[in-house]
Order: sequence, then structure tokens, then C-alpha cells
Amino acid sequence: MAVSSPDLKAFLLATPFFGGLSDASLELLISMLVECRFDAGVTVVAEGEPGRSMFVVHSGELVVSRRADAERVIHMARLEPGDFFGEMTLIEMQNRSATVVADSPTVLYELTAGKLYACYKADIRAYVMVMQNINRELCRRLRRADHRIAELEMLHAGD
Repeated sequence: MAVSSPDLKAFLLATPFFGGLSDASLELLISMLVECRFDAGVTVVAEGEPGRSMFVVHSGELVVSRRADAERVIHMARLEPGDFFGEMTLIEMQNRSATVVADSPTVLYELTAGKLYACYKADIRAYVMVMQNINRELCRRLRRADHRIAELEMLHAGD
């Protein structure tokens, strides 16, 4: 179902994904979102499956994991309201890189690649701002991953 409300607008403006957008641009993007609800324990996206959309977490908590091998799963992150995921498939058009499971009843807002392309055609400034926001968040995540790798290397260097 498409969504719109003043509370949703304020919430989205406070997220890294929608930050800096003009009122008109935000309204355009809100009109493109679809609300999705998931019960606890439901897999939202699965590692390896095709993906053509991303999600903004409105409520609930989710767990992001990847398979280490046939028997082990590594928990990568927890997602909370304001976080977003799935954006990598919009940029690189590859399969999902991780599995995301609702840890509690969850409300997400989905933006498909097709809708993002429609945004590009209708409002290039909004599209550029959204892509910059995605890139900023990806850089933050890369810095955190670099930090974790360095910590792990220091732990193993002491062995």
C-alpha cells in the first residue's frame, strides 16, 4: 500500500536515506514507497536471491546475517527504526548479499529500483541527493568494517 502522513514525513526526514531532500522531493519519494509488514521470525530478504528494492525500517528490529559455510551463520548487524538495507542491489544490481529476518513485528517502507528510476526521470536533484545519502551510509559501513577487520587482525597478531 502506498503511504503518506505528516508523521511519516518527519520520520523519513530524520533518516540518513532521506536527509536533505526538499519538501517536494520528499513528497515524490514518499508517494513511491510501499508499506510492508512482517511478523517476528519472517525472512524479509534471503542471501543470494535476486533483489530489486531497498527498505527503510519504520518500526521493529531485524537481524542481518550471512552464511559462513554450510553449518554456520554469522550475525552481521541489527537494524532498528531509521536504518535502511537492500540499497546495494539498487546500485550494483547483484543478488542479495545477506539475509534479513524480522526479530520483532516490523514495518518497513520499500522503494523499488523501478520507482527510483522514475524519481531520476521526474526529479534529478532528488535522485542525486538519495544516491549521495546511500553513498555516505555505505562509506560509514565500510569504515566500521575496516575498524572491525583491524581489531580482528590485532587479536590474531597476539596469537
